Amino acid sequence: MEGQPMREKTYHLYLNEEERSRVIQSLIELKNNLAAQGRYTDAVDDTVLHQVLQIAVDDDFIRNNPSDNVLRELKKAHCFQSEKRRALTKPEQELFLNFLKTHPVYEHWYPVFAVMIGTGLRVGEVTGLRWCDIDMESGMIDVNHTLVYYDHRTEGSKSGCYFNVNTTKTPASMRQVPMLGFVKEAFEHEKQKQEDLGLHCEVTIDGYTDFIFINRFGQAQHQATLNKAIRRIIRDCNDEQFLHSDEPDVLLPHFSCHSLRHTFTTRMCEAGVNIKVIQDALGHSDISTTLNIYADVTKEMKAEEFKGLDSYFKV
Repeated sequence: MEGQPMREKTYHLYLNEEERSRVIQSLIELKNNLAAQGRYTDAVDDTVLHQVLQIAVDDDFIRNNPSDNVLRELKKAHCFQSEKRRALTKPEQELFLNFLKTHPVYEHWYPVFAVMIGTGLRVGEVTGLRWCDIDMESGMIDVNHTLVYYDHRTEGSKSGCYFNVNTTKTPASMRQVPMLGFVKEAFEHEKQKQEDLGLHCEVTIDGYTDFIFINRFGQAQHQATLNKAIRRIIRDCNDEQFLHSDEPDVLLPHFSCHSLRHTFTTRMCEAGVNIKVIQDALGHSDISTTLNIYADVTKEMKAEEFKGLDSYFKV
């Protein structure tokens, strides 16, 4: 009737098995497309896709979230071609760290990336480190929490993206990691740099403050900033190599922060470190995760060693 407010229409979508299968297939295709562009992470499954569909449920566009209980199926799908993580080789690692050490524009990034390579800590574990979490005398790093940055839009009155301090990924992730010599030097370099520039941590997150790795405003670093920095470093480092030679011996590949954790693992495997020690250092709760990485690394090492054997067997 005239003068009365229009009643809002609500639509419900009910999925049968065939439609549910189409949803699964669509999500698989999306995963493959993202992977092909190098933009896929597990967070796409666990957070983005599920949350998008959950919004549709909350807004009464669909009755149930069709991605409930299918994420496990997606991860097991044989048609999903996940890109294998690639560690930096020794020459690539040396090029990366040496470039950071000597380049006036990027030298301030050296400490955080050197710590990542030399400890194998996850990104949130590194960015969440406080000065009280490291003991320079004993040379130990106490990993007891992680720093996360995500969207809180669904938490009622809260809105936007901001940091929180969480417990570590698993109980096994609560650990102590020894400092290698260059890692200790990286911490010392960072401390000296902040003293010289008069930088101080200006942020408190869930009661935690005095973070080691901060930006020029005294705020905590987060993964997106670090990965953007890596992309710029790769570009400028490789450009510099081409200035010296038309065919450089070593160039930096495309990689992310997590590749540096994989690089640490690879160096440990190459050095013949005990598998249980590697598991403990990485904070893996399931040794099969460590064993899978170890198997990949030793397979590559074996192939490399066999390359030079052919001439020895020729008669």
